[in-house]
This record gives sequence, C-alpha cells and structure tokens, in this order.
Amino acid sequence: MHTEQSKNPMHGVTLETIVVKLVEHYGWDELANRIKINCFKNDPSVKSSLKFLRKTPWAREQVEQLYLSTFAAQTEVRKS
Repeated sequence: MHTEQSKNPMHGVTLETIVVKLVEHYGWDELANRIKINCFKNDPSVKSSLKFLRKTPWAREQVEQLYLSTFAAQTEVRKS
C-alpha cells in the first residue's frame, strides 16, 4: 500500500541533506554556476544557505530540482 508521500522522491529528505549532498557532489563553485544565488557564491556555508532557502521558495525549488535530477537514479534504486 503506497501513499502519495511514499511516491514522492523528496519524502523524508531534509533541506539540509539536499544542500550537503549537492555540495559534496558539485562543490560550492559549480553549485553557484548551476543555481545563481548569492548564498552559494559569497562566503557559502550550509547554515547560510539553509537560512536563505527556507525564506525563498523559488530558490528552494531550484535546489530541489537539481537534487532530483542529480540523484534521481540513486533514489529509484533505493526504493526498489
């Protein structure tokens, strides 16, 4: 029995996990190239990024989309 949330690849993934995994995968410089937001360009940190992303829905959406496109294959494998 699957609920809508169990089908959602973002279910149970925190924003902090998303940011940390993207930074580990791309690094701050490449992340800033892919998503044009200052918190990734100027003195970036996970803490400052989380603060900004929690207040800025459009930026959070871009970060979540990059996470999905980057790690979608891994997410599907884990669910199988």
